Amino acid sequence: MTLKACTKCKRITEEEHCPDCGGATSTNWSGLLIIINPEKSRIARELAINKPGEYALRVR
Repeated sequence: MTLKACTKCKRITEEEHCPDCGGATSTNWSGLLIIINPEKSRIARELAINKPGEYALRVR
């Protein structure tokens, strides 16, 4: 099981393409951010995250 992050929206997934935006994924990512309630999260607003889930802070 290799976790990958989307190069567009930074969502973490195991798939080759992001299930949310369809972007390509990369295994070269760092920093894990878990968003539970994006409406109340200041960090989610700053990073333009609209859906709950796991996100990478940096994707290369």
